[in-house]
Amino acid sequence: MPASPSTARAINDRLALRLLQQEGPLTATRLKQLTGLSRPTVADLVERLTASGLVTVVGESGEQRRGPNARVYGIVADRAHLAALDVRTEGVSVVVSDLVGRVLAEDSAPIGEGTGTGPAVERAVALVERAAKEAGSLGASPPRELVPGWGRLHTVGIGAPGLIDPASGELRNSTGLPAWHRRLVAALQERLPEARVLVENETNLAALAEQREGVARDRDTFVLLWIGHGTGAAVVLDGALRRGASGGTGEIGFLPVPGTTSLPSATDCGGGFHSLVGSAAIAELAAEHGVSARPEGYEPHAAALVRQALATAGSPAADGFLDALADRLAIGAASVSAVLDPGCVVLGGEVGQAGGAALAARVARRLARISPLPTEVRASPLGGGAVLRGALLTARDGAQDELFAPQSSR
Repeated sequence: MPASPSTARAINDRLALRLLQQEGPLTATRLKQLTGLSRPTVADLVERLTASGLVTVVGESGEQRRGPNARVYGIVADRAHLAALDVRTEGVSVVVSDLVGRVLAEDSAPIGEGTGTGPAVERAVALVERAAKEAGSLGASPPRELVPGWGRLHTVGIGAPGLIDPASGELRNSTGLPAWHRRLVAALQERLPEARVLVENETNLAALAEQREGVARDRDTFVLLWIGHGTGAAVVLDGALRRGASGGTGEIGFLPVPGTTSLPSATDCGGGFHSLVGSAAIAELAAEHGVSARPEGYEPHAAALVRQALATAGSPAADGFLDALADRLAIGAASVSAVLDPGCVVLGGEVGQAGGAALAARVARRLARISPLPTEVRASPLGGGAVLRGALLTARDGAQDELFAPQSSR
């Protein structure tokens, strides 16, 4: 059946908004070319979107052209603000942006291992509130009262370690993770009642960032191996992130592998892949080969060790350490490849970024020897920052899904 006029308008409006998001400001003529719609239809949708406060004139396309056809339209970036959090066991980082992703404020705060649940939650929430106030997302709204919620914090995206329940979208209770992680989500919703709070596994968010803006932009199928303080994986198949029946796809730290003295248990990944490539395990491996380094800031010690080894590559100590680490990483990559055949493995996290193309090439050579499936190995350019970027992308998607929806469905 043909779409009703109201449905057709909603589809056209959403298409135009997505193009403005992806391409940046456009003229009505360019919108007509990209959408294939008629000139009157484009003129009508631009008028509707402008009246709704989602689109505005941001300039003109050149000095030689005047009139309506020369106007350049863009999304009203301050229509809503977004927050993204990277929640780690040792602290929290936050970024606040406008609707098109321009960063307005950012901050971070350490949370010590001995900090109680209540104080830890309060410190994290206060960090978010402080960044939001700096960005103008809390308190009095800008002078656009005709649009409810103008310039306010609309959506908060959170990246955290652990399992996300696929049914409820909530962070599940996981052994070994701080109790304040789960409490933080509820506390943010209580303190920011007008904002929508979305939670996702940190490694999944890193994969989203790599898919949209990182090294996997040309891949519909790939696996991200996260190597940082801990170990994890994210699976993208046919362009879609796969979470699994219980949200546990990618819990590669529990993967039983050769080279360990025991098997992992349901509550402890000791004896699994984590015990080979977690930060502590890499530090022990480096010590065995005589490689030492001091970490910078809150980065994993392993990242500093890999960076130091690459800086002194060619020496027996550095090459021995890097070769042994590549052997370990190739075991995990081969296991993933044998089951999923992704064609591409991205070495992510702070260690993957520190290792860069040199470590990726070492892993690729070893992987080619032990796996019959051709698998490219790439290094993440985003590193640990991929989690925060992925959280911001998720918040932006969530906000735009609501704000760009037809008026009748809101």
